[in-house]
Amino acid sequence: MLLRKLANFLVAVGPWGLLVLAFLDSTGVPIPGALDAYLVFLAAREPGRAYAYATLAITGSMIGNAALFLVARRGGRLFLHRAEQGRSQRFRRWFDRFGLVTVFVPALMPIPMPLKMFVICAGALETRLLPFLVVILLARIGRYFGEAWLGVRLGLESTTFLRTHVVQFVLAAIALFVLLSLLIVLSERWRSRRS
Repeated sequence: MLLRKLANFLVAVGPWGLLVLAFLDSTGVPIPGALDAYLVFLAAREPGRAYAYATLAITGSMIGNAALFLVARRGGRLFLHRAEQGRSQRFRRWFDRFGLVTVFVPALMPIPMPLKMFVICAGALETRLLPFLVVILLARIGRYFGEAWLGVRLGLESTTFLRTHVVQFVLAAIALFVLLSLLIVLSERWRSRRS
């Protein structure tokens, strides 16, 4: 209830509320769907500024993800080391195997996916900051510019489009992850043969 009021307040603030909403969403504050819906709404309402709004969302998201990453770098190691079994170890093995692909796919898709845990793993496992930020930037450009484009093209029907095509987005996320994972496996095999 409090988070919904906060989201409503940030929407009332205007486009700068979009920046703050993106920051909060990326730091792990659970405001599901509010950012995407608001970006589409702003793009539909003011098509000439759609990509400026997408840039604000990207900026807030980059700052928020960097903050979560850096906090995880300090405190996340303790979390990962304490939990010898369970979900944190599965994420760790997953991240060790597939690296920043585990961050890219959920950061790109406009459907709820467990991005925050992978950001925490990236920080806790001491991934270099610059490659992490590049991956987040590429994913967020695709996501938020795509949503702005949808807002311009479909207007307020964009949110309906996103909702009604959730299954296709999930399948696309799975296909993208499988493709990128396959490329990683093939690259590892190619490197091991050359060694």
